[in-house]
Amino acid sequence: MAESTAWWLITGAVVAVELLSGTFYLLMLAIGLAAAALAAHAQAPLTAQFVVAALVGGGAVVVWYRIKQKETPAERASANRDVNLDIGETVQVESWQADGTASVKYRGANWTAVHGSGALPSTGTHRIVEVRGSQLVIEKCEL
Repeated sequence: MAESTAWWLITGAVVAVELLSGTFYLLMLAIGLAAAALAAHAQAPLTAQFVVAALVGGGAVVVWYRIKQKETPAERASANRDVNLDIGETVQVESWQADGTASVKYRGANWTAVHGSGALPSTGTHRIVEVRGSQLVIEKCEL
């Protein structure tokens, strides 16, 4: 079997494992293996093929890691509108208890609400900013 065929088979196997595991870094390593296959097609010695695989694959992993580091971290699911459609909805607060909670009616049920910001709790319309279990974290709507 030709060296390039072996490299292409290993590349395919790594891509298949990546599809099963979901780790994007394996795709970066597969790029390095494909580069080694191309080096084998160019009749490079086996040592050079390994060096190409290591440099290209390792370099791709480092570049991808740096790109991911620069991205802003995703919001927590409890405060992310894409995950929880309650975020941004409004509730009416009639009164606050001494412990800093309020009982609000939302979606046909009574919920316990807590104030999310450092401001003093007040009555009126509030916006849901986070859902923690069965507790709504709310803050006053600015009209």
